[in-house]
Amino acid sequence: MEETKQEFKPRLGLLDATMIVAGSMIGSGIFIVSSEIARSVGGAGYLVGMWVLTGVITVIAAVSYGELSAMFPRAGGMYVYLREAYGPLIGFLYGWTFFTIIHTGTIAAVGVAFAKFTAYLLPLVGEENILFTLGDFQLKASQLVAIGVIVLLTYINSRGVKEGAFLQTFLTLVKILSLAGLIICGLVWGADSAVWNANWQDAWSLNSLTLGDSGQLVTTALGGLAFFGAMAVAMKGALFSSDSWHSITSIAGEVKNPQRNIGLSLLLGTLIVTVIYVLTNLMYLAVIPLQDIAFAKSDRVGVVAAEYIFGTAGTSIIAVMIMISTFGCNNGLILSGARVFYTMATDQLFFKKAGVLNKASVPANSLWMQCTWASLLCLTGKYNDLLALVIFGVLIFYVLTILGIYILRHRRPDMPRPYKAFGYPVLPAIYIVIASALAVLLLLFESQYTLPGLLVILLGIPVYYLAMRKKEAAA
Repeated sequence: MEETKQEFKPRLGLLDATMIVAGSMIGSGIFIVSSEIARSVGGAGYLVGMWVLTGVITVIAAVSYGELSAMFPRAGGMYVYLREAYGPLIGFLYGWTFFTIIHTGTIAAVGVAFAKFTAYLLPLVGEENILFTLGDFQLKASQLVAIGVIVLLTYINSRGVKEGAFLQTFLTLVKILSLAGLIICGLVWGADSAVWNANWQDAWSLNSLTLGDSGQLVTTALGGLAFFGAMAVAMKGALFSSDSWHSITSIAGEVKNPQRNIGLSLLLGTLIVTVIYVLTNLMYLAVIPLQDIAFAKSDRVGVVAAEYIFGTAGTSIIAVMIMISTFGCNNGLILSGARVFYTMATDQLFFKKAGVLNKASVPANSLWMQCTWASLLCLTGKYNDLLALVIFGVLIFYVLTILGIYILRHRRPDMPRPYKAFGYPVLPAIYIVIASALAVLLLLFESQYTLPGLLVILLGIPVYYLAMRKKEAAA
């Protein structure tokens, strides 16, 4: 495409913005991670409680980000907020991690999740179909499907933000209605009072669940530090199933009346998803015995629920739902992420070509760079490991961003704030305390992931100074 120095054009309304928030959050996690949570905490009350707590702190973070988005209503999102609060180094470290692992790794993982569930309907594109082998490397049909989806969505979004947003709005409405239908069908037709009562009999007994050698259920009571460790592991899955809610802030420059609509869309989108997630887990508990939730095959508790409700047809139904869900999730991720790299490029901290808009006023080069790296991560097969590495780092960046509200209020008290963080200073402080505690617990209990993840972030420091030397030399 011919490239020009155009500016972003505000074309997205409140509905589009809200659907980008909700659609980027809802992927495959709600159909999977409840199994790990159930194994970690053991009780139905704690299972639901983890999702409620996740929803509460996500909404707190979202309404807090509203202040920052109103102060800086332009492309870049968290990169801009961190840069303005702490300086270019911290902003770059976020952008570096965002490109190398967090965002592109998420796009790759969601793409492969789409491919895996497509294989339920078309076994030919499954992981078992190995197309090419060279040493330890294997090219699988599922990887090509994942890459194909990423390329297709990148192409659609390179045509213009309105095209990508229209697709996002449509797909998000479809998956919200589909999830609502699954919840209603489960509670109306699939619910079993005996299962519900049994699940809630010891709802607040905190136990680790395992299976013995003969398949019997083994419960281990948790107390002391192990209690907090179990809560941290459980929260990890729920938090990442609710992640990417801030994606709309990255495209603030393309939202109409961003000072109002960004903050409002963050609130509405996170509230909608929180309600859906909590109701989905209540439906699981009404339909499936807790042991079957905890030990669902490959953690696919959504598949188990659909089989309980619809019988053998349930597998196909849930496969279609997850295909729609992951397709829409990836569209939102691809749409928003490229704007971060565009803004970094305009600061001369990313590839120069990423900072150019095409005729449709979208950063097409940035989109295709993102697509290329995400596709390579699909081929490595290591994206899930990469995502695990940055759990600690993502929490750190969230805490730093919320803390930035306090810093900017102190340093720039006279800067216009069309929207102010709801509940300030108490609610943002609650988020900082909970997220910091979770990060510390993960550092203690999952150091095999958190320490390497921290190393990946720190590797960005020498890269930053190399970029600055190049920038100064060019000047």
